[in-house]
Amino acid sequence: MLTSQRRALISTRLTSDGQIVAGELAAELKLSEDTIRRDLRDMASAGLLKRVHGGALPITPPLPDLEARQTISADIKKRLGQKAAELLHAGQLVFIDGGTTNAQIVRALPREMKLTIATHSPAIATLLEKHRAEVILIGGSLYKHSMVATGAAALAAIGTLRPDIFFLGATAIHPAHGLSTGDYEEAAVKRAIAARSTETIALLTEEKFNAVSPHHIAGAEEMAGLIVPAGMAQDVTAPYRDRGLQIIEA
Repeated sequence: MLTSQRRALISTRLTSDGQIVAGELAAELKLSEDTIRRDLRDMASAGLLKRVHGGALPITPPLPDLEARQTISADIKKRLGQKAAELLHAGQLVFIDGGTTNAQIVRALPREMKLTIATHSPAIATLLEKHRAEVILIGGSLYKHSMVATGAAALAAIGTLRPDIFFLGATAIHPAHGLSTGDYEEAAVKRAIAARSTETIALLTEEKFNAVSPHHIAGAEEMAGLIVPAGMAQDVTAPYRDRGLQIIEA
């Protein structure tokens, strides 16, 4: 097999499987592991993939800063937020993750609805100023890129809560590798909230599908549902429907 053919195969496998394990691919192609590792090294140098111990992951495009993200897919995010807000009922304890999509949940909430909203995002909490909802703001070390609290203090406070619903934000979702994000500490906080919540629902724009970010949050099967843009291709959402997830189109 020519070098160009191997590297095309590697790119295809990254898209379909979400990872390359060097030893497994070498055995499949009856090549030395050093040959595959050299391919991965050269492709990483060219910015085509991300090298990790034992193989490679797809490159996840870097997120722009929070202010810039507010203008990306704004209409779609508004629809996702409105659909999420429709799932809420008075009296619930709801945990809302940070992010520009989840901010739209708060904007869609009726101001007179009596419920308790917990969040580790100061930006989300600020949006609730004129709402009747009680607000629990989780503190900790501020991860400025996403404007959310992380670290030991945040984890300790989260451990005292039992949310009815957690609206999760993620940068990527893949059928085999689940939901992931770009920061180690932020991923740990998201995992902790999900573990305490009765159900977790992720709001996801289309570009986040079939991608993998460096830090794992949860398997797809751990989600209660996904809120996605209407009209997405069936072959993209089918793996999640097959796992019993509710796919809610907005």
